[in-house]
Amino acid sequence: MLSRVMVITAALRSAPNNLALTALIAIGLALTHLFCGKLRFAPIPRSGWLSAAGGVSVAYVFVHILPELNLHQAVLEQVEAGVISYLEHHVYLIALLGLTVFYGLEQIANLSRQRGEEDVTSPGVFWLHIGSFAIYNALIGYLLVHREEPGITNLLLFSCAMALHFAVNDSGLREHHKHIYDRIGRWILAAAIIVGWVLGSATEIGKTAIAVLFAFLAGGIVLNVLKEELPEERESRFWAFALGAGIYTALLLAL
Repeated sequence: MLSRVMVITAALRSAPNNLALTALIAIGLALTHLFCGKLRFAPIPRSGWLSAAGGVSVAYVFVHILPELNLHQAVLEQVEAGVISYLEHHVYLIALLGLTVFYGLEQIANLSRQRGEEDVTSPGVFWLHIGSFAIYNALIGYLLVHREEPGITNLLLFSCAMALHFAVNDSGLREHHKHIYDRIGRWILAAAIIVGWVLGSATEIGKTAIAVLFAFLAGGIVLNVLKEELPEERESRFWAFALGAGIYTALLLAL
């Protein structure tokens, strides 16, 4: 009984500190959207840094997030009714759905740019794109507070990977939407991270819902990184992508 009280007391004492830390991280991630477009990385080309950031994001997905889906799979298998029970053996289908949704959004943006003037998307497509990524960012902000793996180290690894992932997303969104993204879009995405953190600090949804959202996020991250690296017209740097993926993989395996 005494040991249980000590554990509960320690958790209560650490909770405010963890909440303050996640708040600072949420602010830092929001600032990534606001200022990463203004950064200069000389003498290394900007495309090299973006490729390295993409490598880190992909490494985090394949070394950390996808194996963690096995834990979420166990959660889904305990659900005995509803749509989730139908997917109880197919958590990766939810990740595939996330990839498909964001691939569809990318295709819509590309078609809009081709049909519009000055190689920019239409206002309707802009709001659809930004609205979808705002939900995406809010989910990441929420998961800062509610994650399956506790500990400051895991939190910092997650935050670092997401910051670099936001830098990659920011580059792609700016290419699609041009000046309207700088005027409006990046502020909405930055605010969405804070909104997600506020919701996470004030509410808590069930493990089943988190499992579904986490899987959906994994698929979205894979697509949003690879779409910036694979097309031939991108000024990608394979050596930077491989170096970022390799270093971050080694870090994840060592910790």
